[in-house]
Amino acid sequence: MSTKTALITGATSGIGKATAERFAKQGIQLILCGRRQERLDALQLALGALTNVSTLNFDVSDRQAVSTAIASIPEAFARIDILVNNAGNAHGLDPIETGSLDDWDAMLDINVKGLLYVSKEIIPQMVARNAGHIINIGSTAGKEVYPKGNVYCASKHAVDAINQGMRIDLNQYGIRVGAVNPGLVATEFSNVRFKGDEERAETVYQGFQALKPEDIADIIHFVVTRPYHVNIADLVVMPTAQASSTIVRKIMGS
Repeated sequence: MSTKTALITGATSGIGKATAERFAKQGIQLILCGRRQERLDALQLALGALTNVSTLNFDVSDRQAVSTAIASIPEAFARIDILVNNAGNAHGLDPIETGSLDDWDAMLDINVKGLLYVSKEIIPQMVARNAGHIINIGSTAGKEVYPKGNVYCASKHAVDAINQGMRIDLNQYGIRVGAVNPGLVATEFSNVRFKGDEERAETVYQGFQALKPEDIADIIHFVVTRPYHVNIADLVVMPTAQASSTIVRKIMGS
């Protein structure tokens, strides 16, 4: 059986990094994408003992950079069986009337347009083979809207719609398309949202057991290893303590 190749965006931290580590243990070839070269180098060194690893340093929101990077993939990695559209971010937590235009641009450019740019480069080869698997990493924010989450929620609702549309359009080619939508996962997500305010970011995950990136990586691995006639189209996962974006059972001091 030939080795599969997976391309993972946002691979240098959080869910992307954990997924890379999970896939490497199964011998899946990896194309790891991110903006921080030093982290890509460290991952390549760490995972290279388990599988073949190639890295691409680019920003998914830069259309030309995406095209150039994908075109540079070495021949040994050129056949991409699995695409994990993981790159995403949240900037700010402001009501709509005081929201930052720069924050809005960053979220829409990365969460929506970045996903589209990368997918556009990879999908043609899957269509040509009548095979492939695309996993879009969404969010519970794509299923509901919460106070001060306006544009971030809008970006993740867009991911939900793109995931559904992508699955419909690619059905005729036998390409599997599905989304994994996590709730609260303890990653660098809140550090980015609060622009490096670590104290504020830490309070998000206090008083309950949040999901870990490895929890989501396990789920992604489960999804991509189902028999080919099985497509997990849309999966929502939250920590037990979370009932919705605004209802989380916290026990302070625990």
